[in-house]
Amino acid sequence: MSTRIEVVADPVRDRCLLTTDHLSPRQLPGAAGVVRVALVAAGALLLAGDDVRIEIAVSGAVRLEIVETAGTVAYGMRGGSARWDIDIRLTDGASLQWYAEPFVVAADADVTRTTTVRLAAGCTAHLRESLVLGRQGETGGVLRTATRAWLGEDLLLAEDLDLSPDTRTGWAVLGTNRCLDTVTTLGFRLPDDPQTLQLEGPGSIARRLVHEQHQSTLNHPASASYAR
Repeated sequence: MSTRIEVVADPVRDRCLLTTDHLSPRQLPGAAGVVRVALVAAGALLLAGDDVRIEIAVSGAVRLEIVETAGTVAYGMRGGSARWDIDIRLTDGASLQWYAEPFVVAADADVTRTTTVRLAAGCTAHLRESLVLGRQGETGGVLRTATRAWLGEDLLLAEDLDLSPDTRTGWAVLGTNRCLDTVTTLGFRLPDDPQTLQLEGPGSIARRLVHEQHQSTLNHPASASYAR
């Protein structure tokens, strides 16, 4: 099963269908043309053997804003492992804004995390992912991430990161930092900045490496211009 958020634009009232699994989506009040959905853990997360899948489908001229009520901690797994997979599909002019809370990988955790995004022409996504390796005073466990994004038939972004303890301390990965904070835009670009990577197609990656997550200077879209 999957946690699923399905939104369809409607001239009278945008339709929103929510399905609960590991996470419980709950609709919040929103302005016209905006559907806001909170994600609430339906139980303890993230434990060994958990297979969390989140499916998001948005169609039409509507913006879906996802709000996380709390961060997620992947706890020690004693030799086990867990998955966290996100599948996003946007069509017919839809847009998505998802500024996630920190995803913390505690000592002895082993997590594989994937994000797959498919956008039709004219759609946009604005995503934040904050990865924290270890709770206070911990080294943190194993985290492997994979991100793939398509705009129409064209591959817009492909990135794999191995954030295992033995590899992430390299100067080209995290060095002495323990937090990787990333804002990714797809379907439009952020303003040029020395710390922003512009993709070959319409998209950007802004990234900060910090020791404590609150030290990141990446702003919430409410305090910056947002392209719908």
